[in-house]
Amino acid sequence: KWKSLYEIQRERKRIMRETCSKYKSNSRRIITPYHVSRIFVEDKYRVLYCEVPKAGCSNWKRVLMVLNGLASSTKDIQHNTVHYGNYLKRLDGFDHKGIYHRLNSYTKMLFIREPFEKLVSAFRDKFEHPNNYYHPVFGKAIISRYRVNATKEALRTGSGVKFKEFIQYLLDVHRPVGMDIHWDHVNRLCSPCLIDYDFVGKFESMEEDANFFLHLIGAPQNLTFPKFKDRHSEEERTTTKITQQYFAQLSPSQRQRSYDFYYMDYLMFNYSKP
Repeated sequence: KWKSLYEIQRERKRIMRETCSKYKSNSRRIITPYHVSRIFVEDKYRVLYCEVPKAGCSNWKRVLMVLNGLASSTKDIQHNTVHYGNYLKRLDGFDHKGIYHRLNSYTKMLFIREPFEKLVSAFRDKFEHPNNYYHPVFGKAIISRYRVNATKEALRTGSGVKFKEFIQYLLDVHRPVGMDIHWDHVNRLCSPCLIDYDFVGKFESMEEDANFFLHLIGAPQNLTFPKFKDRHSEEERTTTKITQQYFAQLSPSQRQRSYDFYYMDYLMFNYSKP
């Protein structure tokens, strides 16, 4: 079993490196704190984890906290503790020497997810539930720019953004509000062409990949990757079928442009075109 998982890793890294050398000319660029700002550090087991939202990141942070001795079990750690507790260090918090030392000697890993599924998962989480950041900041800007005859109420609260409007915002080169980590490219978040990741896991094979990774770093036997869904646990996880229902609301041209938008992520992580 391990043998086939090693093979899968080798293949994933090969495709990633080939894509980088074909499309990116930045292999000689200097790594700055900005490039490593999404990377979490676990010094005890010498792990660097690049956070990709909507690809198991809450549970990965729980695992890192347990490895670090900050909690005895992943079940004990609440959502807010994970995201707002600041228990985990980020790589950009170290000086130049500290950053390079860790990049050169720690096991670097990231977990990714099919780009459209990740996008729909982020949309459902941020716009279909009450949210006192995404509605006023993104919702209001999106509705006022892309909705014809928006009601005063919608403009005031920013609630009720439709998927089609969200995609209009995403594909607009003159976006009324900036990018957000929940729908940015993995390429930009984790700089895989600059940082040579040792392990590339996929959300679609999370359990197998995660437990293989824990085996590789020599984690305690009783630590396994948690299966629970972190937020809106009563709601079905975003599946291929659910993703198709959302993308069915778009025009063929919007679907194509969305694919073009995530083209590098599709290519680099070997996901087939939907």
